[in-house]
Amino acid sequence: MTSNESVLPIPQPNRADVKQINVGQKERRNNRRVLGNISNLAPTVVVEAAKATQITRPITRNYHAQLVANAQGAADKNVKIQKPQSETNNGEVALKKQEESPKRRAKKPSKSLTSVLSARSKVACGITLKPKDPVVNIDESDINNELAEVEYVEDIYKFYKLSETEGGLQDYMNSQPELNAKMRGILIDWLIEVHRKFNMMPESLYLTINIVDRYLSMRKVPRREFQLVGISAMLIACKYEEIWPPEVNDLIAISDNAYSREQILVMEKAILGQLGWYLTVPTPYVFLVRYTKASIPSDDEMENMVFFLTDLGLIHYSVIIANNPSKLAAAAVYAARCTLNKTPVWTETLKHHTGYNEDELRDCAKILVSFHASANETKLKAVYRKYVNPEKGAVALFPPARSLLAEVVAGESS
Repeated sequence: MTSNESVLPIPQPNRADVKQINVGQKERRNNRRVLGNISNLAPTVVVEAAKATQITRPITRNYHAQLVANAQGAADKNVKIQKPQSETNNGEVALKKQEESPKRRAKKPSKSLTSVLSARSKVACGITLKPKDPVVNIDESDINNELAEVEYVEDIYKFYKLSETEGGLQDYMNSQPELNAKMRGILIDWLIEVHRKFNMMPESLYLTINIVDRYLSMRKVPRREFQLVGISAMLIACKYEEIWPPEVNDLIAISDNAYSREQILVMEKAILGQLGWYLTVPTPYVFLVRYTKASIPSDDEMENMVFFLTDLGLIHYSVIIANNPSKLAAAAVYAARCTLNKTPVWTETLKHHTGYNEDELRDCAKILVSFHASANETKLKAVYRKYVNPEKGAVALFPPARSLLAEVVAGESS
């Protein structure tokens, strides 16, 4: 013991307690038994009182703190009492196993048999929820390309979708007394042939068809001037899109001198005045470029097939009126992926950039596939001749999408 440690007084036992203890000892001494336990007595649980710890050293403050800590630790322990469970033939008593703690007794809730069988059935049938394929950033490779306008491309296409909705075509053929849908198809087929012979940009063809349809929806055109509208519309589109547009004399020659130079220029002025010189319009071409890029993987074969199916749709008046440019472009991409056996047919990336679900495009895609199946048999063969060329991958010779074509045949038979 150090000099700075104080000694605590040792508690003395009370005389009354000592007297009571002596009386208890005398009573036990008088009640002693000769025989011990011969297995004819009921077992009892005897809990002995804790004996007082005998202190043989002075209790300093440090030693007192140690005693308190030991006593607290002993009190925190769970005292497990063994109880007799059964008696054997030999008279031996089997003790019950110690009770488990509440944490060990707590079991996890087991799944019911019905839930287990349902989960296994879903896995077997392929109904389990699969994670969606992520949306791919199709502009990542064009970050350093200033012409790609990556910073504004999403806003640009939002504006295109809004513009096509506001300026959509209405059914105008009933207001044309001398024209019909078949005559329009013949004119568009001829314009596609002229476009191919002059080797123009694809933007010029789509803008030409847009100008023709918008003008016909505003003005009544006699039959004798119908081809003149087509030639003048192509002249306007070429001046807007081409670096070296064809001359008026070239257009006169290719139309077999059906119209004079003055007639073409007058019609050009009349069309521009009627349209208000509004030529910056979202044609199917601007959507085709974007949606084909979103069709990953995108290659020349995929691109040629998409444009082939779109050109087939442009000839038919019912397709142009029923579907706006973005929907026609998205349906062409869907039909092309079905034709080329791309899986999955419609991805989250395409859904994100087109804004269309697979169900919204299926009807239009089936129509385009039916045009593909009869492209070699119809009288209007300009599109077929254009895409049977090896320079276009000869995609016109590919077999049409069987899945969509089967639905078309089933619908016609019913």
